[in-house]
Amino acid sequence: MARITFSGRRLLRAAQRFEEGLLDKVSDIVHETARLIQTQAKALAPVDDGSLRDSIEMKMLGKYNAVVSVGVHYAIYVEHGTGIYAENGNGRRTPWTYFSTKLGRYVTTEGMRAQPFWGPAVDAGREYFEREMRRLGL
Repeated sequence: MARITFSGRRLLRAAQRFEEGLLDKVSDIVHETARLIQTQAKALAPVDDGSLRDSIEMKMLGKYNAVVSVGVHYAIYVEHGTGIYAENGNGRRTPWTYFSTKLGRYVTTEGMRAQPFWGPAVDAGREYFEREMRRLGL
């Protein structure tokens, strides 16, 4: 029968190497998840002049923290719709008229249908993150 012994020091070093490798993998998963969310959101974002798509950015804040953000103020209206088309019925109930500087004339509208790009991207990122963390046994 073979006898294997580890001194306290050798066991501690082996555990530290294992932990460092595991933490590096977790950091990679965080980065890949954030990049996936950014890529998916950009792919799903409707394009008029490209401002919405171009404003979607990803930034790593340390090894285990990432932020994916949308920089244009109107993104929430694109995601959830406006007027009679607003999700959960939270929009206006009647048509309204406004002056469009882009068109140079008055426009009457009932609102805009939701064009979800953010929610589906975050859902895809969550699924990826959970699957990869389960793979690591975490």
